[in-house]
Amino acid sequence: MHEVASQLSADLLGSGGLDRDSGLRPGAARQEVAQRFASVVADIASGAVQFPLPGSGGTSQRFAALRAVAQRDLCLARLVEGHVDATAILAELQEPSPGPTERWGVWAAEPPGEGVTATRTEAGWRLEGLKQYCSGAHSCSRALITATAEDGRRLFAVRTDGPGCEPVPGTWQAIGMAGSDSPDVRITDLPAVPVGGVEAYIRRPGFQHGGIGVAACWYGGALAVTEPLRSAAQRRPDPHTDAHLGAVDMQLHAAGALLDRAAAEIDQDPHDNSGSARLRSLRVRAFIEEVCSATLCHVSRATGAGPLCRDLRHARNVADLSVYIRQHHAEHNLAELGGLVARPENTR
Repeated sequence: MHEVASQLSADLLGSGGLDRDSGLRPGAARQEVAQRFASVVADIASGAVQFPLPGSGGTSQRFAALRAVAQRDLCLARLVEGHVDATAILAELQEPSPGPTERWGVWAAEPPGEGVTATRTEAGWRLEGLKQYCSGAHSCSRALITATAEDGRRLFAVRTDGPGCEPVPGTWQAIGMAGSDSPDVRITDLPAVPVGGVEAYIRRPGFQHGGIGVAACWYGGALAVTEPLRSAAQRRPDPHTDAHLGAVDMQLHAAGALLDRAAAEIDQDPHDNSGSARLRSLRVRAFIEEVCSATLCHVSRATGAGPLCRDLRHARNVADLSVYIRQHHAEHNLAELGGLVARPENTR
């Protein structure tokens, strides 16, 4: 799974996340991550870096590539994951692939609020409203965006670098994941091209496969958070430090093995003929979220306040991971998982 990590060189991703000044200024963090995002997208277009499509036989390589980016910089991983997810969605719904200079996002969050509506006009579809959590709002040139039409929820492709699509100042105040640039975006009479039919975005098997790709990013973030604990154990033998490292290693090893198994199962059944994709996604995401939470706890208890106060990269890794794993919907997702497991056909 991890062979692809060498493709994502230190020269491309930087020597270790954001520089010292950028790490302290969210605006600068956003700009630096955007520059790296553009570089990664250019390398994807040239073939220097590869993210095989889910279910293509290279899903393990895809997850390893996402992990490698996330281990360097979770904010960058958030943008890269959106771009390669958009590529996979377009392929699955039989739409043209992104152009070589286009940077895509997937803006599909639908928390309570105004939302976005879609209207079919004589001139084509138009979107109107407010979309929340639009990662890469200032750096993406295209996006796939969900909106509610008269006949139900649909997915649309839009240009994000022109009129009708404006990030709302002050709506992304996050310290963790600051560089992911995920503010609200005001949509005004925005031309849109439908991608698939009603609910096609959610109903396709790739929706579940893509959710596991996000978990691969969380996993990479947890590996990064572990570094001060590993360094402490190497510098000074101590049974308590070793115990924390052992607990973290056990869980991270299991998480990596679970991602490998999930990748193999996706490649064996890319169209979800077995109907198991949702169950798999819920299990993998819940387990890796729990591993990430446990890793944050073990590392903090073992190393104390020192790395959080004196190591800017570690402090950002902790803050970023703490925010990113909240894409998992906690007990809501666990309740859904339990309901699926309770069905007789899933009892084993």
